[in-house]
Amino acid sequence: MTTRSLFLLPGDGIGPETMAEVAKLIDHMNAKEGAGFVTDQGLVGGSAYDAHGEAISDADMDKAMAADAVLFGAVGGPKWDDVPYEQRPEAGLLRLRKDMALFANLRPAICYPALADASSLKRDVIEGLDILIVRELTGGVYFGEPKEITDLGNGQKRGVDTQVYDTFEIERIAGVAFELARTRSNKVCSMEKRNVMKSGVLWNEVVTATHAAHYADVELTHMLADAGGMQLVRWPKQFDVIVTDNLFGDMLSDVAAMLTGSLGMLPSASLGAPDPATGKRKALYEPVHGSAPDIAGKGIANPIAMIASFAMCLRYSFAMIDEAVRIEAAVAKVLDDGLRTGDIMGDGARPVSTAEMGDAIVAAYAAG
Repeated sequence: MTTRSLFLLPGDGIGPETMAEVAKLIDHMNAKEGAGFVTDQGLVGGSAYDAHGEAISDADMDKAMAADAVLFGAVGGPKWDDVPYEQRPEAGLLRLRKDMALFANLRPAICYPALADASSLKRDVIEGLDILIVRELTGGVYFGEPKEITDLGNGQKRGVDTQVYDTFEIERIAGVAFELARTRSNKVCSMEKRNVMKSGVLWNEVVTATHAAHYADVELTHMLADAGGMQLVRWPKQFDVIVTDNLFGDMLSDVAAMLTGSLGMLPSASLGAPDPATGKRKALYEPVHGSAPDIAGKGIANPIAMIASFAMCLRYSFAMIDEAVRIEAAVAKVLDDGLRTGDIMGDGARPVSTAEMGDAIVAAYAAG
């Protein structure tokens, strides 16, 4: 029997609660379908700091590197606000991205029909929404050097973060966006700030050249990132695939997430380059939402983003397309039936707990 290794990093806050609902799906698929998932679990973020004094241990990092895929919950919370910067909870996620060379972050924003009224935007603006933001994840201002705070004297300090991109980094993320667009509506919009940033000028040049050389069949447009943010809330359905850098991708994907009504609905995938020998990619899957410490432990968190991230894992790491589609259909069915966690509650809907939502999705998957 084929074995598929998953390394689970639930993290902090609501991370363990939402991960528990994915574990139910994994157990069902193993027991009823012989899926062959082998799981191990580690610590990341604040929980890892409490145990090891660092945001992820070397031992758990080794397990992440060896696994077929990593499922990640969320990190952070007020408890760790005063830990040293290098050991802050978010440093665990940044190390995973860097050491696993996860350069391509995929964040879909899909509006389920049953939730069209949950968005703060009008129904006609978001009904049927299906866009994909492709964010470069290992370069740019989050990783550029120098990154420092220096004392200038006389009570003055200077903070420096460096935005830097090389040609190959832009070429490879653009290639991912164009390849994915070919499986969708064949349109890519590249977003940067070439009007004020030299890195934006290079980004625009390289994306344009990559398109002309290899992907001329895909429709390519360019947009300044701030205008892109405005257009996402004006008429998001004009977009298919958006490709952008690390900083702008972080912000724009959060804007896109709220179009659907809740951060609790949005999954993501972070992928590395294919291994030359095996073709396999290192990969990490996580919900877009954070650790939500204000509701942690109350059993009211929305597990859909975590479950949908697992569906992305099935699709991109294991080529289990049918199973991924069934999970997504199960989520849609449960929402059509009116089940809601508090973040997506609406008139006439039935409130359910985190566990009840997970159970309902597993049941719908089993029936499908």
